[in-house]
Amino acid sequence: MRNLLLAVFLSAGLTSAALAQSDEIEANIAAQIQAFKADDFATAFTFASPNIQRLFQTPENFGAMVRNGYPMVWRPADVRFLELREISGTLWQKVMITDGSGQVHLLDYQMIQRENGWKINGVQLLGNADPAA
Repeated sequence: MRNLLLAVFLSAGLTSAALAQSDEIEANIAAQIQAFKADDFATAFTFASPNIQRLFQTPENFGAMVRNGYPMVWRPADVRFLELREISGTLWQKVMITDGSGQVHLLDYQMIQRENGWKINGVQLLGNADPAA
């Protein structure tokens, strides 16, 4: 019985930690999207990992890439967080974004933890989705 209670407490602790992690990741992505909506590319750039920052070098370059390559992220009508998954040791947050014309897009955000919190290490467009599905 004691072993069962210990297992329940340990799994509850892990669940709480996973939920906190998920909340932090969602908050990070949501804050970056809010910065994009305000055309505040300098703030949006701070949510990107050091690798992404090195790749684009400036907030302006980063903003141009998002406007041209991910317009649904730059100007979303709706954002919904789906499942957080671990794949080969890396956390991926699936996000469903509805753009201004009502088209639904599925994106996967690769997340990495740094000393100053979670950072977005890349975004992969998974395709369009049927909102009725």
